[in-house]
Amino acid sequence: MFDYKLLSALAAVIEQAGFERAAQVLGLSQSAISQRIKLLEARVGQPVLVRANPPSPTDVGRRLLNHVQQVRLLERDLQSQVPALDEEGMPERLRIALNADSLATWWAAAAGEFCADQQVLLDLVVEDQEVGLKRMRAGEVAACLCGSERPVAGARSLLLGAMRYRALASPAFMARYFPSGFDAGRLSRTPALVFGPDDFLQHRYLASLGIEDGFLHHLCPSSEGFLRMTEAGLGWGLVPELQVRDQLASGRLVEISADKPIDVPLYWHHWRNGGQLLGQLTEHLRLTAGQWLVPL
Repeated sequence: MFDYKLLSALAAVIEQAGFERAAQVLGLSQSAISQRIKLLEARVGQPVLVRANPPSPTDVGRRLLNHVQQVRLLERDLQSQVPALDEEGMPERLRIALNADSLATWWAAAAGEFCADQQVLLDLVVEDQEVGLKRMRAGEVAACLCGSERPVAGARSLLLGAMRYRALASPAFMARYFPSGFDAGRLSRTPALVFGPDDFLQHRYLASLGIEDGFLHHLCPSSEGFLRMTEAGLGWGLVPELQVRDQLASGRLVEISADKPIDVPLYWHHWRNGGQLLGQLTEHLRLTAGQWLVPL
């Protein structure tokens, strides 16, 4: 039999990125959390955590975390059927990984009404759409938005649509680097903006123009900061169309090359045995995401 106090300690250490914050969340001392982790490791016969900063789960730790995530959601279903079991009456918390651009544009509008109606609290983990699935693989989240179609074992994926990105720059940037008009051959020698090391959108855009070599770029791991740096003329970048309608209409930003968008598919991944709440959120997103995402 599982001892869920021990599993809760493991989940808290991973979710809170350390023993100290895990202890605060669970209302325990840090030494008590440490003792629970040691007892769990003694029972499974191997480490469940890599003691790093922040701690990360071992392979067996990931499997235990996956189990905890699904049990939490299934327990909510049971509590709705047997209200006496819900001693605290606290809203459910869903831990979800999603990309920064979705968070900055359509996610709040899509999920807001659902969370209010279902009394759900969100614990959001921001990851690039190219790598968000690693959080599910690690057992850290119940669902994620990412660019990969293939789900991890025990999960399903659903195509919600695509985010449309446009390659944009300020008029001043275009005047400085392309005074005679856009020249694709010069693009790799002008500064670009890249969200982070896992962001390959700019690489894809340059490849579509026949440019395969490296290019100059700033790194800016903030969706809002990315847009502000583009407006300030520090570089050109691929920005979600949803985020820049006003800037395009007013002329504060312009496309560097006429009408060459890139559509990035977004797949919703969720556990098969995630309970009614996760199933309801999945259906809600299936029905509403098309208001903001383009079809593929």
